[in-house]
Amino acid sequence: MAAIYVGTYRKYNDGNLAGEWIDLEGLDKDEFWEKVHELHADEIQATGEIEPMFQDWEGVPKGMVSESSIDDALWDWLDLDEDDREMLAVYHEHVNQDGGIDEARESFRGKYDSETDWAYEWWEETGMLDSVPKDLRGYIDYEAYVRDMKCGGVNFIRHNGDVWVFFD
Repeated sequence: MAAIYVGTYRKYNDGNLAGEWIDLEGLDKDEFWEKVHELHADEIQATGEIEPMFQDWEGVPKGMVSESSIDDALWDWLDLDEDDREMLAVYHEHVNQDGGIDEARESFRGKYDSETDWAYEWWEETGMLDSVPKDLRGYIDYEAYVRDMKCGGVNFIRHNGDVWVFFD
């Protein structure tokens, strides 16, 4: 569940933490702001405006919400399915904090049980394994290949028991 606790700076400065959790699921940007304005209608009536304060948030990628702002990319992220949300969160945290979903999808190479499982599959998919005589294939050092790939722009990330692979 993606949600933000929304108060206001005015109330906070008066020692009042009054606010409410707003569930972001199914909301677009305009609907969110309508809820914020409904929630703090008393302040709008008193002062003519509000200065929202995002006091807590959960279930959103790192860096998309701060105390005083919401990144516009959050609304696109909310439109993603759970698998793409998880992939983008891993990508942002470990590869490129500013990359979008299209960039993350292009970079993502899959989830594996181990780094060497990825290396074997990569050799197989790219045809490199076919260039090695069958009786020598057991001598390939996939661990050394993985070490080289780490220096060459391949990111291996342990997440939820799997190795996620992203290319730079």
